Amino acid sequence: MTDDDGSPLPSRRSHAVRLAVFAAFLLGLFYLVGVARVVDLDVVRSAVSATGPAAPLAYVVVSAVLGALFVPGPLLAAGSGVLFGPVTGTFVTLGSAVGTAVITSLIGRRAGRDSARALLGARRADRIDEQIQRHGLWAVVGQRFVPGISDAFASYAFGAFGVPLLQMAVGAFIGSAPRAFVYTALGASIGDLSAPLAYTAIGVWCVTAVIGTFAAHRGWRAWRNRSTEPNPPCASSPGD
Repeated sequence: MTDDDGSPLPSRRSHAVRLAVFAAFLLGLFYLVGVARVVDLDVVRSAVSATGPAAPLAYVVVSAVLGALFVPGPLLAAGSGVLFGPVTGTFVTLGSAVGTAVITSLIGRRAGRDSARALLGARRADRIDEQIQRHGLWAVVGQRFVPGISDAFASYAFGAFGVPLLQMAVGAFIGSAPRAFVYTALGASIGDLSAPLAYTAIGVWCVTAVIGTFAAHRGWRAWRNRSTEPNPPCASSPGD
């Protein structure tokens, strides 16, 4: 027995199980690191500080890996602000955000790309690939502006759906810039949250959240309208 795209059902089941196992692994990791907080960030910051002049680069690498393990990005960015101040810290946060996007995208592609294509079917997967080539970059940018969505989870999904690595890196850099400044500046201002820098960071966060929510709503409505449009009638041949 096969589906509409010619894929055997047993094969589709195996791909579904593989994706389910991968998703369960990510959820377990998210709970351990993002909720139970098994990673002590104070120890991480102390270890990075001990590297001396190489500390900014060390923090980029460490934060990129920890971000891929679901350590909350705002906490990592705030730590960057504490260690390096608002200016250098913002660039360090951006570097780690791009690193996390690259790591998670590669893992997502490796673990879920083939299974996602098998479950979607060849025709649907090809249509999605075409849309990704045209709009993948801005999908990544837009996701970073929407509040409440885990960047790591989204990047794993983007990788599974085949978003090119360059689009992931550039999109993460552009889309993460406002929040990188916000959380890094708040970390740098942790001792005086009434400082102008803290107020500026909060203002940028509010503007970014409004823009992201509005863009997500517009994107959802556009997608829903496209999905409910009737197929255009076939053109009649000259001989009809």
